Amino acid sequence: MADLLNDKALEASLQSSMGLHELEEVDPSLADGHSIFYEREVPFELRSAQGNEEPREVGALEAIRVKILALGDEGAFTGLRVELTSESNLFFHYVHELDIAGFKKMQQGQNLMVDFAEYPSVMVRNLDNCIKQPHSHLAVLVMKRDGSARLDFIQNMEYKFVELLSIDLKASGEDVVREQISYRYNALKNRMALMQARLADVNALVKIKNPSLLLQLKKASLSSLP
Repeated sequence: MADLLNDKALEASLQSSMGLHELEEVDPSLADGHSIFYEREVPFELRSAQGNEEPREVGALEAIRVKILALGDEGAFTGLRVELTSESNLFFHYVHELDIAGFKKMQQGQNLMVDFAEYPSVMVRNLDNCIKQPHSHLAVLVMKRDGSARLDFIQNMEYKFVELLSIDLKASGEDVVREQISYRYNALKNRMALMQARLADVNALVKIKNPSLLLQLKKASLSSLP
């Protein structure tokens, strides 16, 4: 009877830990009411511009995490923010912010045939195309020394390159970068602590129900070490 109670207690602990989110730090990107519309790593070509001259050489290809954050209710967004970060460079943080008035200027300048409500979906479609069709769809980020940047979505039509969409970005200030690094560090540390707690629960459960299996698992993990 005691063993049965212990089994149930361990299973309950394991199931509750699987859905535990309390350890996660509050994402500073959501502090002003934004909600996450899209978050994914996308291959970007990174280029550095010298002054006002456009870079002519092909840049380095890197996986950039793109986070699209929307303000307001879905279908009636009042603002949009795009954040670019990199796992290989914690200090890399660029932001594109746009409201309805800003979008109208962009719409006229680039002859866009969509309204602001459709703009987030257009961004997602371009980003996903860069992932699924990297040979024909490119995301090129041109960065300038003054902290400004431009992200161009380009389609390779075989006989010419066509610019589909272009957005302006700005490198975040030191305080924002520090806050983002702190969040990512604490979130990673908390996830590690959560996984260690889950592993301890699994070990305890397997030890009670199938001790020989636990020995096999430990031997397998030791043999896999270099």
